[in-house]
Amino acid sequence: MLEHFSYIVTVFLMVAGLFIIMAHGNLIRKMIGLSIFQTSVYLLYIAPGKLIGGTAPIIAPEYGIYSNPLPHVLILTAIVVGVATLALGLALAVRIREAYGSIEEDEILARDNAIEDAEEMRA
Repeated sequence: MLEHFSYIVTVFLMVAGLFIIMAHGNLIRKMIGLSIFQTSVYLLYIAPGKLIGGTAPIIAPEYGIYSNPLPHVLILTAIVVGVATLALGLALAVRIREAYGSIEEDEILARDNAIEDAEEMRA
């Protein structure tokens, strides 16, 4: 069980992130849940990429086991995309807060429904 510890942590983070995204109506909490979920995906890719006893992929007669560098490179790109996504989400949350006065999903939807009902009453 200890040899699969990284996968257990990955699954736990994935479930926790999805739960936070689905259970909370607060937009900031949803962004935090998304960030936790992204972290679990990073771990899912990095865990099999490192081999115990593996070296950098340098061809030499004294090395026989090599670690694959591709997952690590892909994760660097994914981290940049994740930070950009989080920054955009937080910027949208700020704009929503300015427009609606709240970042709670239920309050935003209630306000939109009230505006739609008022427009239907006028027509």
